[in-house]
Amino acid sequence: MDKVMRLASENGLMIFSKSSCCLCYTVNILFSDQLGVSPYVHEIDQDPEGKEIEKALIRMGCSSPVPAVFIGGKLVGSTNEVMSLHLSGNLLPLLKPYYSFN
Repeated sequence: MDKVMRLASENGLMIFSKSSCCLCYTVNILFSDQLGVSPYVHEIDQDPEGKEIEKALIRMGCSSPVPAVFIGGKLVGSTNEVMSLHLSGNLLPLLKPYYSFN
C-alpha cells in the first residue's frame, strides 16, 4: 500500500492500469482526449510488484483493482465512479488544477 500512496501523492492525476484492460484504456482516453488532462498511468502488469499493488487497491476500496483513479492523492474509484462524476458534472472541478494552462 505504501507504493500506491507514494505514487498517488507524487502524481496529481494518477491511473493504475493494466495494458490489456479495455476499461483502463477508455478511462485514459476520457482524461487525455476528451477532458484534455494528462494523467500519470502506471501499468501494474508491467511492474514486478503488480500483484501487491492490485491487492492494495482492493484493500483501499476499489471495486475493481483497475482502472484505479486518484486525483490529488485521493482515491476516486474505478470506471463506474469516474463516469458517474463525469456525467454529473462533478469531475471537471476536481481536474481544474491539472490543466496545463493553470
